[in-house]
Amino acid sequence: MPLSRSIEILRDLIAIPSVNPGRDGRVPAAIAGESRYAADVAARLGRLGIDATLLGPPHRQSVVGEIHVSDTADTVLIASHLDTVAVDGMVIDPFEPRLADGRVSGRGSCDTKAGMAALLAALERVLARGKPTRNVIVVGEADEEVASAGVAQVLTHLAGRRIDWALATEPTDLRLVGRHKGVVHARVGVRGRACHASIPGEGRNALVTLARCVLALDAHAAGLVQDTDPELGPATLSVDLAAAGHAENIVPDSGWFLLDRRLLPHEEPARVHNEIAALLRQVAGDDAAIEWWRLEKPALERPSGGHPGEAACAQALAAAGLPVRWDVASFGTDAGVLAAHGIPALVFGPGSIAQAHTADEWVAIDQVERASAFFAALLGQTD
Repeated sequence: MPLSRSIEILRDLIAIPSVNPGRDGRVPAAIAGESRYAADVAARLGRLGIDATLLGPPHRQSVVGEIHVSDTADTVLIASHLDTVAVDGMVIDPFEPRLADGRVSGRGSCDTKAGMAALLAALERVLARGKPTRNVIVVGEADEEVASAGVAQVLTHLAGRRIDWALATEPTDLRLVGRHKGVVHARVGVRGRACHASIPGEGRNALVTLARCVLALDAHAAGLVQDTDPELGPATLSVDLAAAGHAENIVPDSGWFLLDRRLLPHEEPARVHNEIAALLRQVAGDDAAIEWWRLEKPALERPSGGHPGEAACAQALAAAGLPVRWDVASFGTDAGVLAAHGIPALVFGPGSIAQAHTADEWVAIDQVERASAFFAALLGQTD
């Protein structure tokens, strides 16, 4: 049976490695960075007659394509991030797409190359018959999986443009997501005093201090359930990476750990920062301090007066034969960044977050095809 156009494109995109190199840059150069993928998307847009621009540093590029049909039409920005998470521990070939049992497997198949493939296939269909009914800005942004540097560069590039609303493609099981938690990452440095391991009392063990800080933060995290959003649940805090020490016979004099704090829409990042800094001082005095603190993805909240894209999305879902289902997300997205810059944003896409980032990542073929039908309807196709 012939493949649909969206699945053909998805297969091609999976085969292009675009692994986020992370904060430490340890990913092999052959698979690291988004520029190969950005160039491919730019070429596809170019073949459709869409002007496309590559942004950002070498190996970490984003792509922006613009279709302007009318000064009176609304303008929607559709963003689908280019980077994937690492491939360590995968039980399938990450860049050899596999089609079987109604699924497409491979790294990024679900998060979120399926969204880009569905959008590109829809653009082909719409432009083959004429032009969209609304202005469209197509964005493929780098670095969503870590620090959202790509979308920041895109926003700088688009400064001054009128953008009425935005849609970020993420695996939402074809549900519209209007609210999600925010994401803060922070690094805490811990100090001690080194000495020979045979006389530990002469030193001050940074690893012990680190452990005390982590346990105190874990207890603090347990108390976050007292402030719970009816839809999103409680804020969360976890310590996800840590290191200390230099050798087995030296009491460590330094260490560090990274923490992940998920914010509810009503939480003030500055207040959360101050709470954690005060807790660290209480536990470790001057021996522990926040080295850096980054609000990488603000929380997303539906505007109180209604979202300008809600009606258009509902009409497109109906045209594609899909129900209108609203949901929330515990994960953060670049929609939060866009909304924080004054662009009302929603999240929508094929696949489930339960399949994202997994050792055998996959997406259901029928969801990709339905998402493409949604995008075609959103952009102006009526049959």
